[in-house]
Amino acid sequence: MPARRIRRFVLGATLVTAAATLPAGPVHAESPVPDRFTHQTPNWQSCNDKVLDKAGAQCASVVVPLDYANPGGRTLTLGISRVTATDPERRRGILLTNPGGPGGQGLRMPANYLTNLSPDVRAEYDIIGMDPRGIGRSDKVNCTIPVPTILFSAGFDLLGFARDSTIAAGLASACVATDPEKLRYITTRNTARDMDVIRSVLGEQKINFFGASYGTYLGAVYTQLFGDRVDRMVLDSPIDPDRYYIGLYQDMGPINEWALDDWATWAARHDDLYHFGTTPEQVRAWVEDLIRRSVGHEIYGSGFLVDEHTIPMILVALLPNPQFNPNLAEILTMVASGVAGGPIDMDALQSRIFSVVPLDASAMAAIMCGDKAAPRDPAWYYKNVEATRASQPVFGAFANNITACAFWPDPVEAPTEIGNDTPVLLLANVHDTRTAYAEGLALHAKMPQSRLVTLADTRIHASFRDDLSPCVNDTVNTYLATGVRPAADLTCEPDFNWFPK
Repeated sequence: MPARRIRRFVLGATLVTAAATLPAGPVHAESPVPDRFTHQTPNWQSCNDKVLDKAGAQCASVVVPLDYANPGGRTLTLGISRVTATDPERRRGILLTNPGGPGGQGLRMPANYLTNLSPDVRAEYDIIGMDPRGIGRSDKVNCTIPVPTILFSAGFDLLGFARDSTIAAGLASACVATDPEKLRYITTRNTARDMDVIRSVLGEQKINFFGASYGTYLGAVYTQLFGDRVDRMVLDSPIDPDRYYIGLYQDMGPINEWALDDWATWAARHDDLYHFGTTPEQVRAWVEDLIRRSVGHEIYGSGFLVDEHTIPMILVALLPNPQFNPNLAEILTMVASGVAGGPIDMDALQSRIFSVVPLDASAMAAIMCGDKAAPRDPAWYYKNVEATRASQPVFGAFANNITACAFWPDPVEAPTEIGNDTPVLLLANVHDTRTAYAEGLALHAKMPQSRLVTLADTRIHASFRDDLSPCVNDTVNTYLATGVRPAADLTCEPDFNWFPK
């Protein structure tokens, strides 16, 4: 279909909801932050959270400007957590953490990562978690539309794409209308500035940082804005700043097709349990047929819709970790039953899915769309979707689909251009389904003093994990404890006992 007809068809459905677009604000230079922000005294107390309380963590609040160019204006209150160094005499500083997303709550990260850190690292650092601005306990944004994600697959035709365009435009309008001033400052650059306020509030001259996935982009932005305040930094599953975020998702298409085949190889070995097929080819065919059969046989319950737009997203959610293989098989069995008109427990289905993707859709939209402007023309997205259908039959329609960002106000600042000599440690995985390996190579090139640790032969997102690769974990812990990185880029192997049989 010609681009002009696509635009007319899609824009006719989105004209009303897309009208919330606002003009761009000015680009601001960095300026000193007033002492009333940088000299706060945190009031550490119980977190009232079972995970953090069990880990012995404490929580506090830090106030930051909504707009750093206008520090006398509105403020936000950030929630932070702390697990203190086990040996006060050896303490060398703070290790600030971010779990990724964008939209991931980070308050629990110090507790969740304690088993990965060596006794020496635990002795030397206060491990600090934070809910980034707009998320969780940090003045959460709310888009009012109860969707679990802003990412969908475009379906099989123009009508499905128009449906997604309408949802995207409606989501953008609802988000902006709730609090347009606040929403536009929920950005990565401002979160990096928040990190620097936290550094100052905690009395540190320099920051140590561990960021995973989107947290690698946040860490890279921090190095560009405050490079002289970086001590030791680990970036796990790096993002190429130039590809963030549209290119990042486009890069996910091919690797997830490979990952589906990898999972299908496992599922074929367990045909006695799941009956998807006895060969990887049969399993893939079964999955593709399930998506097609869901057209016109949608399943809805507990505020969650399962159809051709969301089944690929279930796959995207579960494929990043081989230990999720059985869970994914059981989820697809449940979905197949529902599509065939049989019984399905939607609460149980949602619990299985969202236990592994605890992201905030509202915050995800605010951060992604506020960081970088997206193409406005729906025909641009549809052309890319159509171009990838043959080579990416399951994931091309997701990786190239339109999102709320196409209807979002222009960002208040230009995106950060990354290029510096900060000596960070990068961890990248050859078969990472979320941040393709090429993304890590690109960030490595933009930060030439970085060291790259590659995890080979592993379908995994984020490699610093319990028991996955002693080589990776030893390298990270040695660096954090001593400051010593590998003399050259390094390739690590996984422990294959970690993988499900």
